[in-house]
Amino acid sequence: MSLDRRRFLKLSAATCAVAGTSNFNAIAADSHGGKISAWSTFGDKRHQKQPPLGWTKGSPGNANTIQVDDAQGYQSILGFGAAFTDAACFTLNRLDPDARKQLLQMLFSPSGLGLNVSRICIGSSDYATKEYSYDEGLDPDPEIQRFSIEHDRAYILPILREARGISPDMWILASPWSPPAWMKPNKSMIGGCMKRSSLAPYAIYIEKFLNAYAGEGVAVNSVTPQNEVDAEQDGRMPACCWPQEYEIEFVRDHLGPRLAKSANPADIWILDHNYNLWGRVVDQLEDPKMLSMVKGVAWHGYMGTPEQMMNVKRAFPQIDMFWTEGGPDWEGNTYATEWAKWGDTFTGILRNQARCIISWNYALDEKGSPNIGPFHAAGLVIVDSQTREISYSGQFWAFQHFSGHMRRGARVIGSWGEQKNVKHVVAQNAGGGYVAVLTNTGKDEVPVTLQHGESFAKVSLAPDSVTTLEWS
Repeated sequence: MSLDRRRFLKLSAATCAVAGTSNFNAIAADSHGGKISAWSTFGDKRHQKQPPLGWTKGSPGNANTIQVDDAQGYQSILGFGAAFTDAACFTLNRLDPDARKQLLQMLFSPSGLGLNVSRICIGSSDYATKEYSYDEGLDPDPEIQRFSIEHDRAYILPILREARGISPDMWILASPWSPPAWMKPNKSMIGGCMKRSSLAPYAIYIEKFLNAYAGEGVAVNSVTPQNEVDAEQDGRMPACCWPQEYEIEFVRDHLGPRLAKSANPADIWILDHNYNLWGRVVDQLEDPKMLSMVKGVAWHGYMGTPEQMMNVKRAFPQIDMFWTEGGPDWEGNTYATEWAKWGDTFTGILRNQARCIISWNYALDEKGSPNIGPFHAAGLVIVDSQTREISYSGQFWAFQHFSGHMRRGARVIGSWGEQKNVKHVVAQNAGGGYVAVLTNTGKDEVPVTLQHGESFAKVSLAPDSVTTLEWS
């Protein structure tokens, strides 16, 4: 488990073959045992059911083959979802109750997207109606006696309870963007860095948050010490830099021991930042005591590549990988149609052993608001601030192809074959059925052959498309 730094850096990064599918042709005789069900998004079609495909016995004998390999089993899937930021909950709360119920059913019901992993904020993020913490004031409060989640009672907790009512097994990750202002040298939640003397009271603060939320019927399953530990965002939004030795000390000596004895424990996931910071994670996990208290690493995709997660996974195979932030922008004209972009992104994440995919805000308005920060993100859905009309992102439709078919406990298995512009990932659900998601990011239709065991099936993928195939 404990590789020295020099030996580790000699390891090569994983390279994962990829491939894709969407418009359908060539149905052959059924010799595999059952038909292949198919759904596709392309052009003006959105997760549209396609005619079933059949299997042909034998080998297709061409270069456009995706080979499904049951012998190779990888990570089990925890699930898919997005973030219930203050801004997202505010936006959802503005909907008429019936309209909100219908939208939440579409998001969380197994008959809809089936989303079952969500992220919440410990205090305000940049996507909030205002800057706030749960221990306001500039005077030190080492016993956290001022603690209060009163701000969250208006709409955050009610929305979370409503969503959990539809998806009772929803896994909730909680992440802070900044500790309370008095815990930082700059006395502000905006930018700055963590103060070492605040590590012990900050562990109390997080434990009180977990206890308070559990008391409101919203138990939290995992926490990260800090969102984006290596960025203070030039003092433009709630943020906080953490030197890696501070994160080690905090988890090892304060948060880990405290949560181990807590009435409401939660798993600890570290980093919560970009792929290219994998070296920091390896350094941190070489501390054996910290390693014993960490269950996972949370990754963002803004810099680096998903293959870099495997650098950590190879060194510490007992630590799970989780993808915890990334979503569409509202600027430009691609918001509603970039399903192939996200199909490609999700495929790379799953092929590099991440157990969940969490987008950014569930819902924002047509200008990406509320927002107290500098970035131009859009919601998984847009709720118009005037009409309350709901618009769906291309990422929403990409999720439908993954979360709507790959259930919790599904295991990613091997799939091999390279073809230009075609990406693929295959999983086996706990009930035994198979799911393949195929993405064609190119501008031309592509013929693809799916090989499983001694049978094959042929499909033709429309340009700029995502397709899901299911078979027993």
